[in-house]
Amino acid sequence: MTKNILQIKNVSKSFLQANQNIEVLKNVNLEISNGEVVALTGPSGSGKTTLLQITGLLDSPSSGTIVINNKDVSTINDSERTEIRKTQIGFIYQFHHLIAEFSTLENVALPLLINGKNKDDAFKQAKELLKEIELEDKLNYKPYQLSGGQQQRVAIARAIINKPSLILADEPTGNLDFELSEKIFEILYNLTKKYQIACLIVTHNQEISKKTDRIIKIKSGIIE
Repeated sequence: MTKNILQIKNVSKSFLQANQNIEVLKNVNLEISNGEVVALTGPSGSGKTTLLQITGLLDSPSSGTIVINNKDVSTINDSERTEIRKTQIGFIYQFHHLIAEFSTLENVALPLLINGKNKDDAFKQAKELLKEIELEDKLNYKPYQLSGGQQQRVAIARAIINKPSLILADEPTGNLDFELSEKIFEILYNLTKKYQIACLIVTHNQEISKKTDRIIKIKSGIIE
């Protein structure tokens, strides 16, 4: 059953710089449903990252409303924001941000452990997901022992392990060559479809954006 996971309503963002009001986002509206993979594209400085940060509750809009799973999260307090980020949103970045001292298995299991799952269950679930992305032979490897593509697969698994409602991916293939980019996108796409997760991907890669369900273009803070 299709349902709206993310609704962004009339969101604007501005800040003061040298006594000038700089508008980064202007009256942005968009919706993403469960199981939908959407590309957000646009030139550098167009507001993509700001929109992603506001959607991920890492920043607040100057005006407008963010709704996640039918809950208005625009004005909730910091502890509520943290809880929603922990349980309902998965983040994937251009740089994988894996914990260097942790093994592949520990990196993927970490969100479950943070949310109170016992270690045996967390590791079992992490192993199953790592098998699904063909990294079952790398469970005890540290990040430095993995290739760039393998590290990004671990980052995807870590973002998805909690079965969040929404994945926010900021240039997830930006550091990879064409062939690896295709592979990483395919893994991300298939997992979000399988678990019916809404996914918003910021990307400059036109080949990848063409493979998403929908492309949203932003320019000078305005959705085109």
